[in-house]
Amino acid sequence: MPLARRAFLAGVPALALPFRLKAQTRFAATLRAAESLSQLHAIVIARGGEIQLSEALRGPAVERAVNVKSVSKTIVAALTGAAIDRQVVPGLQATLAEVAPGLIPDDADPRVGALTLENLVTMQAGLERTSGGNYGAWVSSRNWVDYALTRPFVAEPGGRMLYSTGSFHILGAALAEAADATLLELARDWIGNPLNVEIPPWTRDPQGFYLGGNEMALSPLAMLRFGEMYRQGGTIDGTRVLSADWVRRSLQPLTRSPFSGLGYGYGWFVGEAGGESIALARGYGGQIICLVPGREMTVVITSDPTQPARSEGYFGDLMRLIGETIVPEAA
Repeated sequence: MPLARRAFLAGVPALALPFRLKAQTRFAATLRAAESLSQLHAIVIARGGEIQLSEALRGPAVERAVNVKSVSKTIVAALTGAAIDRQVVPGLQATLAEVAPGLIPDDADPRVGALTLENLVTMQAGLERTSGGNYGAWVSSRNWVDYALTRPFVAEPGGRMLYSTGSFHILGAALAEAADATLLELARDWIGNPLNVEIPPWTRDPQGFYLGGNEMALSPLAMLRFGEMYRQGGTIDGTRVLSADWVRRSLQPLTRSPFSGLGYGYGWFVGEAGGESIALARGYGGQIICLVPGREMTVVITSDPTQPARSEGYFGDLMRLIGETIVPEAA
């Protein structure tokens, strides 16, 4: 069933039977392998713009919005590109002091104002991380932006990647300030509406800024729609959502994750699976949007958001599912 013929709003019932019939042919081994992974909730695969497999094995149905965890970072990265396309911000080399000076705490390190949007979207800001063991103290603070911006510098800006939700929260707040709108409004206007997908409200910080980089909710079908837009160079159903230049640059590695070893561009991890180049939006627990341009394929996987998915554990299982089963079956 072509993507253009489906409604992707979270409340629209899915027509599951045609997907099951197709799964029994091309992606039968994928379905069996997915069923064996107890954390995996849903899997959706499109090839050449047509859904080939759509199964909710556990948890909510594929048209129901679920917490996509740090896939939210990829959404905020897309909003950054949309802001540049609309000249809301002048470009990635624009600094925090230029874009949103009111966010900078009085007691921040003088280097904070010189942080660029690119430093934030690639998580190369150099500030101490607010993820991992530091996450709880950060979200318990009275001001999440101030807390993130007053962390000590542990690396040079533009240097090594420091995976930190705080960097994306600062970025989201800066975009909201520059556009004089909430991040939810930007997400709906710039991404949700042109993709015809629903983006529900999500967590806000004590100052009212929507959390940039975590806790957004999208249905697996909406995730697929977003991924297909990137796979097709920023367009969907003939509508341009992001510039082709932004999409191209987003999928080029500028740094590297110290955890998975994957490259990282603007909100996307990049690497290889099954002999094909891939790009990944990745969230805690095993939430994935995977682009496989060489096979004209987008893969969406949602999983239990309360369980870890480390590179040597469940995330490794998902990478093997993609590289050893899904990509070969798409041949």
